[in-house]
Amino acid sequence: MTSAKLPEQCETMTEVRAGVDQVDRELVALLVRRFGYMDAAARIKADRDAVRDEARKAEVLDNVTREAGAAGLEPERLRAVWNELVEQSIAYEAIEWDRLRTG
Repeated sequence: MTSAKLPEQCETMTEVRAGVDQVDRELVALLVRRFGYMDAAARIKADRDAVRDEARKAEVLDNVTREAGAAGLEPERLRAVWNELVEQSIAYEAIEWDRLRTG
């Protein structure tokens, strides 16, 4: 597999799409790793009520908002994306927490 061109090097929509597809593959790999941490959290947390941690969620969203702004992206757009990611992560962790304790 060859590396896609950087966005500023693209001259055709085929090149743009190849780049987007490559980034999507990389994002999936990172999400696999992130959800692995949800597996670890489900294993470590003794209380199911600890699965939803609103203070931690706010911290994660604030971190992303700050990083997005520093990178020149729209902070609120990425905050909305991350809000969904965090909610899906919480739901996944809750299911994993239950699975680990009910066999």
